[in-house]
Amino acid sequence: MKPCNQSLSEVGARDDDVALFREAMRGVKPLIESGKIVHSSLRRQLPVKFVVFDSPDRENMFSDGWQPDMAECGEWSFVRPGLQRHTLRKLRRGNWPVQDELDLHGLNRDDARQMLAEFLENCLLQQFRCVRIIHGRGLGSKDRKPVLKMLTGNWLMQHHAVLAFCQALPEHGGSGAVLILLKSVGK
Repeated sequence: MKPCNQSLSEVGARDDDVALFREAMRGVKPLIESGKIVHSSLRRQLPVKFVVFDSPDRENMFSDGWQPDMAECGEWSFVRPGLQRHTLRKLRRGNWPVQDELDLHGLNRDDARQMLAEFLENCLLQQFRCVRIIHGRGLGSKDRKPVLKMLTGNWLMQHHAVLAFCQALPEHGGSGAVLILLKSVGK
C-alpha cells in the first residue's frame, strides 16, 4: 500500500478535524515495509453477528443477511476470533469424535433454520462437543448452487456456542457436510 500524498486540506478536511487527527497521530511512526505479501483472502474479515440463543422465537434466531460467494471460499471453515487456527486443524483431523448429526437434505430455508436451532439447543443440553451437519452439495437446487451450505455457515457463525466449523473429510460427507466444535459446558 502506497502512502497518500494528498494533504488533509486538499481532500476537504476542516481545520478542527485536521487538528484532532494530528493530535491522535502524535508519536505514530510509519510501518517499515517488510516485502511480505498478504493475500486479500487472508486479510478479509468475515462479518459475524452474535445472536443470543436463549430466544424462544427460533424463527428469528439467525439472520440470512450475509451469503459468501462460494467460489471465493475454497476450503470452507470458520474459527471464532480469539481461538487458535490449530483448533481448526484438530477438528479437521477428528480430534473430537462426532457425537450427533443433523441431515438438512430436502428442507427449505425456514425449516432448515428451525431444525438447526433445535438441534444445536439439544446438543448443548446433552453437552456434545462435536457434531456434523449434512447440508448437501446443492446439486438438486435451482442453478445447482449450495444454498443450504451458505446459509448453514452463516447461521453457525452467528451462534454463540459454535467455536469452529470446517468441511468434513470426504469419507464423512466432504463438501456436503460440516463438522462443528461447540463450547464445552461446565458440569
